[in-house]
Amino acid sequence: MTKQQTALVCGAGGFIGSHLVKRLKQEGFWVRGVDLKYPEFSKTAADDFVIGDLRDQSVCRDVLDQPFHEVYQLAADMGGAGYIFTGEHDADVMHNSASINLNLVDLCKKHGVGRVFYSSSACMYPAYNQEDPDNPKCSEDSAYPAAPDSEYGWEKLFSERLYLSYQRNYGLLVRVARYHNIFGPEGTWTGGREKAPAAICRKVAEANDGGEIEIWGDGKQTRSFLYIDECVEGTLRLMRSDFIGPVNIGSEEMVTIDELAEMASRIAGKNIKIKHVPGPTGVRGRNSDNNVIRQKLGWEPSMALEEGLRRTYSWIREQVEKSLVENVASQR
Repeated sequence: MTKQQTALVCGAGGFIGSHLVKRLKQEGFWVRGVDLKYPEFSKTAADDFVIGDLRDQSVCRDVLDQPFHEVYQLAADMGGAGYIFTGEHDADVMHNSASINLNLVDLCKKHGVGRVFYSSSACMYPAYNQEDPDNPKCSEDSAYPAAPDSEYGWEKLFSERLYLSYQRNYGLLVRVARYHNIFGPEGTWTGGREKAPAAICRKVAEANDGGEIEIWGDGKQTRSFLYIDECVEGTLRLMRSDFIGPVNIGSEEMVTIDELAEMASRIAGKNIKIKHVPGPTGVRGRNSDNNVIRQKLGWEPSMALEEGLRRTYSWIREQVEKSLVENVASQR
């Protein structure tokens, strides 16, 4: 009789983590999730969910108490531009995320887990290669000389090297991916930590036809955005492959932020004006380079941005409408 595969998902209360848990359960895994909170928008699919702080070594020891077949490390102190680029949270971002990774990687080695996935970020790429919004350079081999534009990026770079050093020195089977702007339903959509697609969908959903929304900066900064289902697919393909990484998991469909807003407005069937206001914008341009993932995994994301945004807008519109109803009810 085949022993059931087991997985530990760290950060399982978050956006990507909660979707990953669902997928692992569909594949027949026994899954333990751990996070500071339960998933916000749906019940967790995990067999066992631990509410705990992974900065605490005793919590890490409690949840990583066996040689799991697969460990997914997604837990981090993170958010959108409004959280990462103000400079007000730099110490927390560095300390909290580094503490989690230092705790977890050593326990993974001690327990002899099967494989460990670490979710890095495109934010670790050098700012000097992302000054031209039309021609950013984000190939995996462009990471050095290092010069991320935020402490979030520096911590990701440190933790990549941490996990890869455990692979070299202790034989821990590690897989590292650099995520590029993951979005989709059940992601944070309000409160200051939301990413650009969710923030724009919320603003469009809240606006009247013929109304106006605010965009930080001049709107000409470029990005690519990857739908959540494709992120999970790429993550699992990398985890089960023979390739260590780091590898980009992202879309090569690059748009300006203004174009993203126009796309959301078109999906909503609204004529929306854009007002540019001062605000944190990050680098001028960023786009995934998928040459390595095509070569090493024989796969790359294929969903068009507009299709992913349509699904996301539909979900966020429901959240906005639900929030309005609740606000009205609370005022009665």
